[in-house]
Order: sequence, then C-alpha cells, then structure tokens
Amino acid sequence: MAERVGNVTRARYEQIVAEARELIAQVARAQFSLGDKALEIEPMRPVGGSMPNGSDDLYTVEESLQIFADDIGVARATVEDWRWTANRWPAARRRDGVSFTVHRVLASVTDEAERWAAIEDPPFNQRTGQRRWTPDSAKRLVGQRVERPVTVEEKVQAVTDLVRDDEVAGQVATGLLRRPAVSSQVSPEDKVRVVQELARDDEVAGQVTADLLQRPAVARRVMRDTTTRMAVNRAQFDNSEETREQIRERTPAVRQIEHTIEYLDLVGSCHSYVAALGRLVPRLRGQEFTEDERETVRRGIAKVRAAADWLESAVDHGEFTLDEQLAALLKGE
Repeated sequence: MAERVGNVTRARYEQIVAEARELIAQVARAQFSLGDKALEIEPMRPVGGSMPNGSDDLYTVEESLQIFADDIGVARATVEDWRWTANRWPAARRRDGVSFTVHRVLASVTDEAERWAAIEDPPFNQRTGQRRWTPDSAKRLVGQRVERPVTVEEKVQAVTDLVRDDEVAGQVATGLLRRPAVSSQVSPEDKVRVVQELARDDEVAGQVTADLLQRPAVARRVMRDTTTRMAVNRAQFDNSEETREQIRERTPAVRQIEHTIEYLDLVGSCHSYVAALGRLVPRLRGQEFTEDERETVRRGIAKVRAAADWLESAVDHGEFTLDEQLAALLKGE
C-alpha cells in the first residue's frame, strides 16, 4: 500500500477521512431536516396541489416550495430533492454513516421492504476491504448509470452516452476500427452492416467497390454470383452506350456512318431471308408434313408477317416502338 495519498501521509489521510465522514453525517442530517421541513410545508399527496389553509391565500405545491426555496436561498429543485428523499426515508429508517446522496439513490427502490433491506446490506468494497455504500454502488443496485464504470457493460453504456452526437460517434468509430485488435472482435455480419451503412452514398459506394474489385480473390468470388454478374454486364453495356452517345455528340458524322451501317444490315437481312426461302422452298416439293409441322410453320409465318408489318410501319411512319402484343407474338407467347 502506498505510504502517501496525495500530499499527505497514509495516517493523516485516514484521520481526514474520519473527520470528513462526521461532516458528511452532519450534512446528511441537515439535508434530511430540511426535507422534513419542506414536507411540513407541503406534505406528499397522490395528486398535486395545496390544501386550503383557512385563509384567502392558496398556493400550488410548486409555488409553496418556490417561496420556501427563495427564502432560504437555494434552488427549488434542491428543496424538491430533499422533500422527496425525506418522504421516502422516515426518520426511523435513515442510517447514520450513509450519505444523503446514497439515501436519495436508493429511494428509487419502489418496494418499501426491499428499500429498508437494501440499505442494511452495503456491498463489499475491494479497495478498502469493508462493506460500505458509495453513490456508484447504490446506482448499480437500482440500475442507474454510474460515474466510474467498472464492468464491460458499464463502460459500453458510458461510451454510448458520450457518442450520442453523430459527428462524435463517427470520429470515435473511425479511430477504434483502425485498431486491429478491435476490428478482429467485430463479427463478419456486423462488418458487412457497417460497410453497407457507410456506402449508402453512391460516390462512396463506387470508390469502395472499385477498390475491392481490384483484389483478384474478391473479384472472383463476387463474379460467381449470377445477379452480380448480370448487374456488372448491364453496367458495362450502359457505359458503352454512354460512351457512344458522347462520341455521336462530339462527331456528328458518326451518326451518318451508323445510319448507313444499320441500313445496310436491314436491307441485307431482307435479302438474306428471301434468298434463304428461295433455296429452301423448292426443296420441299414432294415432302409430306404432319399437322403439327404445318402448324409450327404457320406460327413462324405469322411472326415473319408481323415483323415485316412492323418494319414497314417503322420505315413509313417512324413508329419504332415494339408494343406488348407484337412483343408477345415474336416471343411465341
């Protein structure tokens, strides 16, 4: 054990503590006495308000206690605190050597029998080796936040209270996650949730995704997922289309070139179809078709006819939209 506490010897420190405990006992007696006087002025009742005192004056509980507080020079909240604690601890139940603060904390124990029993059973203090109440030990009993957290749960609660502000929480989280030992304690599921939350912004998500996909092992695993692979392919197509559109805007001649190519493809398709029929139909002479085969060919001819009508309408009237009925016909639905 250290020989000195602060600037005094251990022996002098013990003497100071004994003197301080006597002063605390005097303070507690004074606070309880003040609480009793406030109770005399305004007894606790189930419903607020003041009882008529036989005169024309009638004050509410708050007004009476405010007048009393002003006259003795303290805040009304202090008077209300004394009054409530004194009411919860009748004189016969108050314990010498236990501070008014501890009495006030334990006053929140609802059941009277439990409250009386609690104050008679102070917890063991490992530092002093004695059984004595402290404000924190009383708060632990009633489930209030302690001033000096000891257990993991208490420390977590203390940190949570300190980081209620989002900006503070962000800075704290950033600092903690940079510590490998801390990061290793976080489950994969929680890490995924953190990344998802941080990447809600599309710009941030894009940068994170780009960095991750540059890691070969990550890219291989991601591209095994069909949905992801389709999304990537779609994105590549959209990017290519966007690039082509930019080129068209910068170079008008490109549009004419594309028009020529597409026109030749279209005319070539018609010629190819007619040429194919010219080769195939003569070969069918003498062949017998079943009813199912004839029906299949008829459905094909209907599709060809519908497609040809669509092409003619597009060329003549500029109507290039594929309506639902035509789309269903071409898909064979």
